[in-house]
Amino acid sequence: MTEKSALEATQQLVIRKPAAEVFRAFADPEVTTRFWFARSSGGLASGATVTWHFDPHNVSALVRVVVFEPGERILIEWSAPDGSDPSTVEFTFESRPDGHTCARVVSSGFTGDADTVLAKALDSVGGFSLVLAAAKAWLEHGVELQIVADKC
Repeated sequence: MTEKSALEATQQLVIRKPAAEVFRAFADPEVTTRFWFARSSGGLASGATVTWHFDPHNVSALVRVVVFEPGERILIEWSAPDGSDPSTVEFTFESRPDGHTCARVVSSGFTGDADTVLAKALDSVGGFSLVLAAAKAWLEHGVELQIVADKC
Protein backbone atom coordinates (compact mmCIF):
# COMPACT_ATOMS: atom_id res chain seq x y z
CA MET A 1 0.00 0.00 0.00
CA THR A 2 1.26 3.48 -0.87
CA GLU A 3 1.57 5.90 2.02
CA LYS A 4 -0.34 9.16 1.93
CA SER A 5 1.70 12.33 1.68
CA ALA A 6 1.50 15.01 4.37
CA LEU A 7 1.41 17.66 1.62
CA GLU A 8 -1.68 19.88 1.66
CA ALA A 9 -2.96 21.96 -1.23
CA THR A 10 -4.93 25.03 -0.14
CA GLN A 11 -7.06 27.48 -2.07
CA GLN A 12 -9.33 30.21 -0.70
CA LEU A 13 -11.46 33.06 -1.94
CA VAL A 14 -13.88 35.58 -0.46
CA ILE A 15 -17.42 35.11 -1.70
CA ARG A 16 -19.68 38.06 -0.97
CA LYS A 17 -22.56 36.03 0.43
CA PRO A 18 -23.34 34.71 3.94
CA ALA A 19 -21.60 31.50 5.01
CA ALA A 20 -24.86 29.53 5.17
CA GLU A 21 -25.57 30.33 1.51
CA VAL A 22 -22.05 29.44 0.37
CA PHE A 23 -22.16 26.22 2.40
CA ARG A 24 -25.47 25.26 0.79
CA ALA A 25 -23.97 25.89 -2.65
CA PHE A 26 -21.43 23.12 -2.00
CA ALA A 27 -23.82 20.72 -0.23
CA ASP A 28 -26.86 20.95 -2.53
CA PRO A 29 -26.28 19.63 -6.05
CA GLU A 30 -29.11 21.78 -7.40
CA VAL A 31 -26.78 24.71 -6.75
CA THR A 32 -23.40 23.00 -7.17
CA THR A 33 -24.24 21.87 -10.70
CA ARG A 34 -24.50 25.54 -11.66
CA PHE A 35 -20.75 25.98 -11.15
CA TRP A 36 -18.94 22.65 -10.72
CA PHE A 37 -19.98 19.10 -11.63
CA ALA A 38 -22.72 18.18 -14.13
CA ARG A 39 -24.83 15.95 -11.88
CA SER A 40 -24.84 14.09 -8.58
CA SER A 41 -26.54 11.01 -7.18
CA GLY A 42 -27.58 13.10 -4.15
CA GLY A 43 -26.81 15.94 -1.80
CA LEU A 44 -24.13 16.04 0.84
CA ALA A 45 -25.20 15.22 4.39
CA SER A 46 -23.68 13.56 7.41
CA GLY A 47 -22.58 10.04 6.48
CA ALA A 48 -23.71 10.32 2.84
CA THR A 49 -21.98 8.62 -0.06
CA VAL A 50 -22.72 10.06 -3.50
CA THR A 51 -21.30 10.03 -7.00
CA TRP A 52 -20.40 13.26 -8.78
CA HIS A 53 -20.38 13.19 -12.57
CA PHE A 54 -18.20 15.50 -14.64
CA ASP A 55 -19.91 14.73 -17.96
CA PRO A 56 -17.86 16.88 -20.36
CA HIS A 57 -14.77 14.95 -19.25
CA ASN A 58 -16.51 11.55 -18.92
CA VAL A 59 -15.25 11.27 -15.33
CA SER A 60 -16.98 10.56 -12.05
CA ALA A 61 -15.92 10.52 -8.42
CA LEU A 62 -17.14 8.53 -5.44
CA VAL A 63 -17.66 10.98 -2.56
CA ARG A 64 -18.00 9.95 1.08
CA VAL A 65 -18.94 12.62 3.62
CA VAL A 66 -16.75 12.29 6.72
CA VAL A 67 -17.75 15.51 8.54
CA PHE A 68 -20.80 17.69 7.88
CA GLU A 69 -21.15 20.81 10.04
CA PRO A 70 -23.93 22.93 8.51
CA GLY A 71 -22.84 26.43 7.58
CA GLU A 72 -19.22 25.79 8.55
CA ARG A 73 -17.43 22.71 7.27
CA ILE A 74 -17.63 19.72 4.95
CA LEU A 75 -14.92 17.05 4.96
CA ILE A 76 -15.06 14.46 2.21
CA GLU A 77 -13.01 11.57 0.99
CA TRP A 78 -13.23 11.22 -2.76
CA SER A 79 -11.85 8.64 -5.11
CA ALA A 80 -12.23 6.98 -8.46
CA PRO A 81 -15.60 5.20 -8.83
CA ASP A 82 -13.99 1.89 -7.79
CA GLY A 83 -12.69 3.47 -4.57
CA SER A 84 -9.08 3.61 -5.71
CA ASP A 85 -6.74 6.58 -5.26
CA PRO A 86 -8.69 8.29 -2.44
CA SER A 87 -7.80 11.71 -1.12
CA THR A 88 -9.38 14.11 1.34
CA VAL A 89 -10.95 17.50 0.69
CA GLU A 90 -12.02 19.89 3.43
CA PHE A 91 -14.28 22.83 2.66
CA THR A 92 -14.60 25.51 5.34
CA PHE A 93 -16.84 28.55 5.28
CA GLU A 94 -15.66 31.31 7.59
CA SER A 95 -18.09 34.15 8.27
CA ARG A 96 -16.49 37.55 8.12
CA PRO A 97 -17.68 40.68 10.00
CA ASP A 98 -18.87 42.21 6.70
CA GLY A 99 -21.29 39.29 6.18
CA HIS A 100 -19.14 37.75 3.45
CA THR A 101 -17.51 34.32 3.53
CA CYS A 102 -13.94 33.13 3.24
CA ALA A 103 -14.38 29.83 1.40
CA ARG A 104 -11.34 27.59 1.85
CA VAL A 105 -10.54 24.24 0.26
CA VAL A 106 -7.73 22.05 1.58
CA SER A 107 -6.87 18.86 -0.30
CA SER A 108 -4.63 16.21 1.23
CA GLY A 109 -3.84 12.52 1.35
CA PHE A 110 -2.20 12.34 -2.05
CA THR A 111 -0.43 9.06 -2.84
CA GLY A 112 2.40 8.10 -5.16
CA ASP A 113 6.04 8.98 -5.58
CA ALA A 114 7.20 12.55 -4.91
CA ASP A 115 6.60 13.71 -8.49
CA THR A 116 3.11 12.18 -8.58
CA VAL A 117 2.14 13.72 -5.23
CA LEU A 118 3.36 17.14 -6.36
CA ALA A 119 1.46 16.85 -9.66
CA LYS A 120 -1.75 15.88 -7.81
CA ALA A 121 -1.35 18.79 -5.37
CA LEU A 122 -0.76 21.31 -8.16
CA ASP A 123 -3.75 19.94 -10.10
CA SER A 124 -5.86 20.27 -6.95
CA VAL A 125 -4.90 23.92 -6.43
CA GLY A 126 -5.62 24.71 -10.07
CA GLY A 127 -8.90 22.84 -10.10
CA PHE A 128 -10.22 24.31 -6.88
CA SER A 129 -9.20 27.80 -8.02
CA LEU A 130 -11.59 27.31 -10.92
CA VAL A 131 -14.32 25.88 -8.66
CA LEU A 132 -14.13 28.79 -6.21
CA ALA A 133 -14.07 31.38 -9.01
CA ALA A 134 -17.07 29.72 -10.65
CA ALA A 135 -18.93 29.56 -7.31
CA LYS A 136 -18.20 33.26 -6.75
CA ALA A 137 -19.51 34.18 -10.21
CA TRP A 138 -22.69 32.14 -9.69
CA LEU A 139 -23.44 33.19 -6.11
CA GLU A 140 -22.57 36.87 -6.49
CA HIS A 141 -23.73 37.53 -10.05
CA GLY A 142 -25.86 34.59 -11.23
CA VAL A 143 -23.38 33.87 -14.02
CA GLU A 144 -22.63 30.27 -15.03
CA LEU A 145 -19.06 30.48 -16.28
CA GLN A 146 -18.81 26.82 -17.38
CA ILE A 147 -15.15 27.27 -16.43
CA VAL A 148 -14.77 23.80 -14.89
CA ALA A 149 -16.48 22.10 -17.83
CA ASP A 150 -14.29 24.05 -20.28
CA LYS A 151 -10.99 23.08 -18.64
CA CYS A 152 -8.75 21.47 -21.28
